[in-house]
Amino acid sequence: MSYPVGYRRLDVPDATLNLTLALVLLYPGQEPEQPEALGPYPLSVARNATPAAGQFPVVLISHGTGGSGLVYRTLAHFLASEGFIVGLPEHPHNNRADDSWAGTPQNLTARPRHVQLALNALLDDPKIGPAALPDSVALIGHSLGGYTALTLAGGAPTTLPHESADGQPRPIPTPTDSRIRALVLLAPATPWFRAPETLRQVRVPILLLTAEKDEHTLPWHGQNVVQGVPDPARVQHRAVANAGHFSFLSPFPAEGTSPAFAPSQDPPGFDRARFQRELQAEVLTFLRAVF
Repeated sequence: MSYPVGYRRLDVPDATLNLTLALVLLYPGQEPEQPEALGPYPLSVARNATPAAGQFPVVLISHGTGGSGLVYRTLAHFLASEGFIVGLPEHPHNNRADDSWAGTPQNLTARPRHVQLALNALLDDPKIGPAALPDSVALIGHSLGGYTALTLAGGAPTTLPHESADGQPRPIPTPTDSRIRALVLLAPATPWFRAPETLRQVRVPILLLTAEKDEHTLPWHGQNVVQGVPDPARVQHRAVANAGHFSFLSPFPAEGTSPAFAPSQDPPGFDRARFQRELQAEVLTFLRAVF
């Protein structure tokens, strides 16, 4: 069945770093949706709706560097309407409003921990938590979000030469979360997993979608995943024909679409709106097979 989509926003504290991260929740609801403006993006949701009866798997989406969870709003809304609780955390100091941690080792450490904090907050929320299946969790990660998802699922990333004082690979301190049951990786950034054994503890099923005309994460990024996990047969990999790195994002409103704004652009002839429907169906089929 298809559910109306509820919307809830949480502020998740990080006492260690003395900051707060925003977490948008889209989930199966009971009340009817209404057109809303969520920042610059229109979306049909029911604010603070009562969750639908039952319990549902959880999906968290980790955005790319300098991005926002809401740039995946069409995929998130679709999954919520199909019976998933979807969390869209905004990575502190690595988002569209504040990208001051971009390219820093601090960001590589903070990102997975913040997704874990977001998951904890979702499960602890008095309204949404009781509707969630706490051990049925999937992560979707795009670009640097792919690094984030792999790390939380058991990856052991190491620094790149410019990220350590002596130029040697050093372990990046990051958490692992045993609640993660599946990964969807969209054009993932994976140079921190080039060292042997760094993905040997990633044992969950993976849907890996790369973009044929990606200028940011070249084919070897995806091959790192296929060749690095202990069981490549658990990786479903497809290169999306004619897609670019940003083709996995929801289409931007007309006023936000410009050749000067790379995330709104695709290779000539690529239909992002049509691909979003294809992406939704593929991700749903994968997740339903897992859960």
